[in-house]
Amino acid sequence: MNRPAPPPTDDELHAWVDGQLAADRHGAVEDALARDPAIAAKVAAWHTQRDALRRLHGELLDAPVPVSLANTLDRQLPRHARHGAWLRWGGMAAGLLVAFAAGWLGNAQWSAAPRAGAQLARAPAVREFVHDASVAHAVYAPEKRHPVEVAASEQQHLVQWLSRRLDRPLKVPDLSTQGYLLVGGRLLPGETGARAQFMFENATGERVTLYIGTLDAQAAGATASRETAFRFASEGPVPSFYWVDQGFGYAIAGKLPREVLLKLATLAYRDLS
Repeated sequence: MNRPAPPPTDDELHAWVDGQLAADRHGAVEDALARDPAIAAKVAAWHTQRDALRRLHGELLDAPVPVSLANTLDRQLPRHARHGAWLRWGGMAAGLLVAFAAGWLGNAQWSAAPRAGAQLARAPAVREFVHDASVAHAVYAPEKRHPVEVAASEQQHLVQWLSRRLDRPLKVPDLSTQGYLLVGGRLLPGETGARAQFMFENATGERVTLYIGTLDAQAAGATASRETAFRFASEGPVPSFYWVDQGFGYAIAGKLPREVLLKLATLAYRDLS
């Protein structure tokens, strides 16, 4: 009898985020992401932190070994020992980056602590965004003749138009590996400006929508550290997974099982990050 694969450890999840996971463990991690929203949220948060750190001090990872250190090693170590020393130096550089990052993140969290009450006060802005995404899906997904304003056959025009109206470069995620192809999209109004909706459909006619729009600058800033990870919402007409990134909200909504919706949200997040 084949035993089920053990659940992924945090070390394996970190390896998956960094693209270093052994191939024979990919299936176990992907199953865990689809089955457990807490794991998916953790991994999404790690993705975001990794990308932020790379933007801040990524040059350290590619910096050459300091000349003074190289000369010292050449003088003091035999040839066969130098390779290990270079590896240790690489680990030290990465460790310094991580240590700096931990201090930076800790300081950011500490600085935000006095504003906790304000953060809670602004949380309804995010909930309203997610509810709007759910309502927009419920209104337009059932449409047979006019589900979208611009069809997928004019995808380039659609993306350029919505990017201009939202004042942000947009792109359409590829959900085809889950059987969903682009139907088209439309422009919608929002509390803080224009919003976009992209609609996708599978071979059975089931539809899912991606809702995108800016959030109030203060609300987005207050929730950025908490909301970048996937969150599940079921309060509206249809369930959704949503996240916030750099002042923009994203919500994948549809009448789908939670695990299917999560897979689609994961694909969209990878393409849009």
